[in-house]
Amino acid sequence: MLEAKHLGLVNGKFVFFVLQQLEVSGNDNFLKEALSSEKNSSVLEAYQPVFLIALSHYGGYTVYSDFVKQVHEKLKGRPFYSSLASEDEVSSYSAYLHDAVLLYALSIREMLKEGKDIGDGRALVSTLKGYNKTRLYGVTGLVYIDESGERCLDYSVYGLQKAGNSSQFVPILNYDIKRKTISPTTEIAYISWLAGFPPKDRPYCGFYNEQCETSVISTPVIVLTVVLLVTASGAASIMVFLKIQERKLQKQMDDIWWKINWDDIMMLKDHKDHFELSQTSTPVSKGQESVGSSLIFSSNWRSGLKDKQGKDVFYTTIGLYQGTLVALRYIDNQTDAWIRKQSVLHEVQMMRELKHENLVAFFGICTEIPNICIITEYCKKGSLKDILRNSDIELDWIFKLSFAYDIVNGMLFLHRSPLNSHGNLKPTNCLVDSRMQVKLCGFGLWEFKYGKKYRVITEKNTNYADLYWTAPELLRMGEFPFHGTQKGDVYSFAIIMRELIYNNEDGPFQDLNKEAEEIINRLRDPAVLVPLRPSLSTEKCNERIIAMLRTCWDEDPGRRPTFSSVKRGLRDASPEGHISILDNMVNKLEKYANHLEDVVEERTAQLVAEKKKTDKLLSAMLPSFIREQLMAGKSVEPESFDSVTIFFSDIVGFTDLCSLSNPLQVVNLLNDLYSLFDNIIKTYDVYKVETIGDAYMVASGLPIRNRMKHVEEIATMSLHFLSAMIPFKIGHMPNEKLKLRIGINTGPVVAGVVGITMPRYCLFGDTVNMASRMESTSLPLRIHVSTTTANALQSIGGYDLQERGTIAVKGKGEQRTFWLKGKADLHLPLPEVSDNL
Repeated sequence: MLEAKHLGLVNGKFVFFVLQQLEVSGNDNFLKEALSSEKNSSVLEAYQPVFLIALSHYGGYTVYSDFVKQVHEKLKGRPFYSSLASEDEVSSYSAYLHDAVLLYALSIREMLKEGKDIGDGRALVSTLKGYNKTRLYGVTGLVYIDESGERCLDYSVYGLQKAGNSSQFVPILNYDIKRKTISPTTEIAYISWLAGFPPKDRPYCGFYNEQCETSVISTPVIVLTVVLLVTASGAASIMVFLKIQERKLQKQMDDIWWKINWDDIMMLKDHKDHFELSQTSTPVSKGQESVGSSLIFSSNWRSGLKDKQGKDVFYTTIGLYQGTLVALRYIDNQTDAWIRKQSVLHEVQMMRELKHENLVAFFGICTEIPNICIITEYCKKGSLKDILRNSDIELDWIFKLSFAYDIVNGMLFLHRSPLNSHGNLKPTNCLVDSRMQVKLCGFGLWEFKYGKKYRVITEKNTNYADLYWTAPELLRMGEFPFHGTQKGDVYSFAIIMRELIYNNEDGPFQDLNKEAEEIINRLRDPAVLVPLRPSLSTEKCNERIIAMLRTCWDEDPGRRPTFSSVKRGLRDASPEGHISILDNMVNKLEKYANHLEDVVEERTAQLVAEKKKTDKLLSAMLPSFIREQLMAGKSVEPESFDSVTIFFSDIVGFTDLCSLSNPLQVVNLLNDLYSLFDNIIKTYDVYKVETIGDAYMVASGLPIRNRMKHVEEIATMSLHFLSAMIPFKIGHMPNEKLKLRIGINTGPVVAGVVGITMPRYCLFGDTVNMASRMESTSLPLRIHVSTTTANALQSIGGYDLQERGTIAVKGKGEQRTFWLKGKADLHLPLPEVSDNL
């Protein structure tokens, strides 16, 4: 605003509107200080024509300021311990985050009131929307979301007003977002304008002086005066115009922008020195008239032909001009007497102005004898003829369509340019750059290249094979202009398109097996009832393309379409509407990516399923947290447990049972029994350690400690096992009852993972040995417990224990043991056994 004042714009003729956002509200504090300071009178004067457009809470700056102070204080404490030096470093987006969290919490509360699922995102969005549903007045002002999902804000217009000895911005207009209305505020009744009145919306004469047109006094005197003045100045104007044209022509002749010095071109290796040429290609020499690709550009499909020594092979003279590869086309007439003709200069001027992605760039002309030549862009991939000649490559349809589309684009530009037409459209003049894009050449500069504007067909100097692409109506003229006609270009394009479709390398009429002269004479003959044209079939392309080509080479030029129609036809014939190679590549990549996503998703689902199977298998071998540590590559250290309860069981008379059964029956028996046990232990906090033969070992209190709960878990589980023996039947001996004996002991153990190939979670210590002795000295369908286990169960209460007495335990001497006979709240039937021991 100080700069605007310096430029004289603060004079009442202009009004400045400043959009004030919350993010820069800190500048508001500076503005208040500046306006309230007597030393800043220039600032106050500069802000006289300013209106602020800001949120309606703008006047409540202290609210936001207090919020920033609170945030700064909170960040200094736990858990942030922020190092922010001052409140100014607090991001203003914290205010938006604050209001967003409050709005989210308010929406969740509404959902809970309505009994909705707070995990349903659609229901949450639906609850968020609407003025009457969820809204709050936060730090950033009124917060609510409209039906389209946008946050609505009320804005105000603030004007600078005098308040005592200072000036401040006060609201003068309010915009209600809900009602879409603008209304004046009650704080102020007027606006103080510098000029005493509001400036106009637009200048008196308009922004472009369109409102102040000069009036014409249509009186006979003025009309007569104008006529006399025009007549008198007419002769002088003509003289001046002729003089200007003469000077302009002289300036064009003196303009040497198109001249390129021979010394400025760095010639590359001469192709004539060190390699062999193919039979179909001819090296360029000065004086050749043809501009075929085999003479001008590298016959190269991939990255450059190589000779026997691996060196690059060029079929034209190539140089380096201003860091760019260029092709040199030499001219027959090595005299420059006619180069400065006005018509030639006009052609050069037109060539200079032709800039299009599908045209070969024209750099200029070298006029130094004997090196008079045209310098143009070098296309690395050669021409369509070179590509068609390469029999190793079968062009995909999309490549053919893309080449045709590039030719049409280039021809459209030429037909709308001052050149008006091409006149020499054929495969050798359709060059392909390194990006597989077709660029047209061989047009324009006819008089410079040949010294004349018309081509004469004679038997002596005519290459009839070079006329395959010339329209019949031009051939019949005998002498026709080099630049041709637009309808003739359409005919030429149709012949090229047919070659692309059939990959013809020897011309479009190769299937006729006739001489070129005979073919051209038949094309020229107007008396032929059926005009000669190349053959077409639906096997190579669709009917729409065939119909288009037949229309393009129609005998009557008036019935041939324009290139605009041809372009539409090519696009309609393209699969999915993609013409360029790049578009098709991107489309294919998108399809591949989508397919790949489906495959990856399917494989991921399979992997997850297999991982679940693996985890399930590992969980049967190792405890869950031990398994997770091993899978994470961590070592599992042995661990001591102060108190666990060990369970052992086996089958009484298992040896005799095996002698009466075959191995398969024994395996089925154990599988049935242990499957039953495995289902039972799922309901208890126990860990199955292992099974060896008919022995079944379970522990509780490890690997996850559960205080003294392990004694109760093992005791109840043991009673459940005995209850399960009542209905259990042996598959191959249904009349025999399985007699299980159980032993339990409580005490300390050490546990750890043993082994690498088949790792097992094993228990070590005297507690394990004592539990094994309790089982081996037990009786059928009885639960034999040690003294430590019995004491623990008695302290818990609710268990029916019967003292067995003192027995001799191997390795432990005399031990007092007990029978576990039941539990008070366990409503399971138990097998009946005799108390007579």
